Amino acid sequence: MTLTELRYIVTLAQEQHFGRAADRCYVSQPTLSIAVKKLEDELGVALFERTKSRVHPTPLGEQIVKQANLVLEQTATIKDMADAGKDQLSSPLAVGAIFTIGPYLLPQFIPHLQTLASKMPLYVEDGYTHTLRKKLRNGELDVIIVALPFNEPDVVTQALYDEPFVVLMPHDHPLAAKTEIDPNEIGSQQLLLLGEGHCFRDQVLTTCPNIHQTEETNSNVRTAAEGSSLETLRHMVASGLGITILPQSAASSSIYSSNLLVTRPFIAPAPSRTVALAWRASFPRHKAIDALRKSIQMARSN
Repeated sequence: MTLTELRYIVTLAQEQHFGRAADRCYVSQPTLSIAVKKLEDELGVALFERTKSRVHPTPLGEQIVKQANLVLEQTATIKDMADAGKDQLSSPLAVGAIFTIGPYLLPQFIPHLQTLASKMPLYVEDGYTHTLRKKLRNGELDVIIVALPFNEPDVVTQALYDEPFVVLMPHDHPLAAKTEIDPNEIGSQQLLLLGEGHCFRDQVLTTCPNIHQTEETNSNVRTAAEGSSLETLRHMVASGLGITILPQSAASSSIYSSNLLVTRPFIAPAPSRTVALAWRASFPRHKAIDALRKSIQMARSN
């Protein structure tokens, strides 16, 4: 039994597909399939049920996968402990960020981080909150940038800043004549939202209850296709399909001129989100976390 085989079965249980699991493990599908079968033969039990359409763990397989995941977490802790004995700012830091934060925050703080820790390159990954959560737990990521609330056992979270939401609309939209937007006015507009899985969608619906009520009646609210981004919404607004709500950082980054798109703030108290860092409590490279936090604070103060 090897750690590599344990990583294969954990990934296969998550993906429920040999091809996708092999891609995530950077091996060929036959290599992963042979390794899984070898482990099953060694243990003398079937870990997975295989059908033409999917692969899923057996009841006993679920228990073994769960234990394998714990082993991988502990292995990551051992590596972290070894790294702590080295220069904490001289090895790569694996950073994850949710889709609605990473593309806008990373270009702002990386130049500052290069000044603070020039020997610490970043491995960067964007993803959904639930995906980043799993990768943080199993050691694939060292720290993630998410929106609160974020609750996970043995994970430390620290708030970085609050970010207000703004309304993005065509320059000739009726609401563009206003200097501030009342959230109650949004419900009557053709509104574009991100699809299921994006926490920003949930934050918008939570902070603007009238939009949530409108969405439930399926009137005036259009959900973007799965895998869409804030940039996708921006393009649809530019085409005249409707308006949308963006975090302020995304609103300030646009390839469209003010002759086509404009943003307006909400009236106070504006809907907002709290952006935070999250890392395993056992992660020993505290100086790396401090450098990351400071670089983000420097970027936000500019």
